[in-house]
Amino acid sequence: MTNITKPNEVKREWIVLDAEGEIFGRLLTKAATLLRGKHKPCYTPNVDCGDNVIIVNASKATFTGNNKAEDKLYHRHSGYFGSVKSEKFGELLANKPEKLYKLAMRGMLPKTKLGKQMIKKFYVYAGSEHPHTAQTGK
Repeated sequence: MTNITKPNEVKREWIVLDAEGEIFGRLLTKAATLLRGKHKPCYTPNVDCGDNVIIVNASKATFTGNNKAEDKLYHRHSGYFGSVKSEKFGELLANKPEKLYKLAMRGMLPKTKLGKQMIKKFYVYAGSEHPHTAQTGK
């Protein structure tokens, strides 16, 4: 008989990933697996059984592609006519690397209430310091 994990039975850990020297996409797929809980034997698709993930040194990750900083655009739209706003990848990386990571992670998680719960356990910091030292057991 298969055991179904209940939300109150999930044991969450705090996992710190260092982005320095890592490829952006590969790092985020690792983080998405940890957030969903697919690395655990008790994985259940309809229960949020993932861990809390912290990414430090977000601004020091490496990116593939020659002209990605100039060519790739991120769009947002308020719903009103003519209100499409665009930001270049390079500007987003220089000014708000946390937002860049959150946007990419949001695309890798389910587009449901469960995905919204999962993204709340994802923390990104541009530098090497983070305020979650009490949770990591250090």
